[in-house]
Amino acid sequence: MILRLLLRFFVHYRILQLCMLVVSFPVFADEPASGVQLEELTSTEVRDRVAAGSTTILIPVGGTEQTGPYVALGKHNCRVRYLAGQIAQKLGNALVAPVISYVPEGQVTPPVAHMRYAGTISIPDATFEAMLEGAARSFRQHGFRTIVLLGDHGGYKQDLDQVARKLNHEWAHDGSARVIYLAEYYRLSFAGFNALLKKRGYSDAEIGAHGGLADTALTMAVNKNLVRSDALAKSVKAPEGVVGDPKRATAELGQAGVQLIVDGSVAAIRAAVR
Repeated sequence: MILRLLLRFFVHYRILQLCMLVVSFPVFADEPASGVQLEELTSTEVRDRVAAGSTTILIPVGGTEQTGPYVALGKHNCRVRYLAGQIAQKLGNALVAPVISYVPEGQVTPPVAHMRYAGTISIPDATFEAMLEGAARSFRQHGFRTIVLLGDHGGYKQDLDQVARKLNHEWAHDGSARVIYLAEYYRLSFAGFNALLKKRGYSDAEIGAHGGLADTALTMAVNKNLVRSDALAKSVKAPEGVVGDPKRATAELGQAGVQLIVDGSVAAIRAAVR
């Protein structure tokens, strides 16, 4: 009787051990994460990606600024994160750094330009450049060899270019890494997309330069919730802080811009690397 009880206890104990073993080692434990967003990966996943050849890092730069009453303050941040992700996926050997959302937007006191409107955040150029430089140095330390700066806003192009030149000059002696300021990204998102819209019959006055048809359509294509479409449809005059007329903007129209930016940026990065 005692022997039978001991045998039954031993069998149950072994079953419990096997169950714990299965729980401790899930079926998909060894499968690598498929995403390209650095902040969604673990440290060891990033290490392994770099070791496997993903040595390009995209640093998306956005900005927090007003675009009138119909477009959210974070449009640049959401757009550049999404577009950088699409670009990285097509490159096949790239990851995307967290978005830099604090950028120079003009003098704070007294306020000028976008700083005259609630919600806009501005930092000094020197602070902005130091942040970019620190990020680039960090990625070089972790084994990234090609560091790409993508700017969704035209106000800090000179800063991006200056940081790239400074670091490339400093690192030229060993060739361990280089920084590419991808001016083509912004050219495509502004002049390139505007030209595409003009070919489709839209006027310069409608396309605009800030918060107009082009700006709003591109934002809708990335995240329609960033645009207050109902209020926009009811508007009767151009609001303050907007240059252009966004009433006919649609996500479908903006998707053409997304395709243009992604394809052109991928081609430009590959050409620069070659």
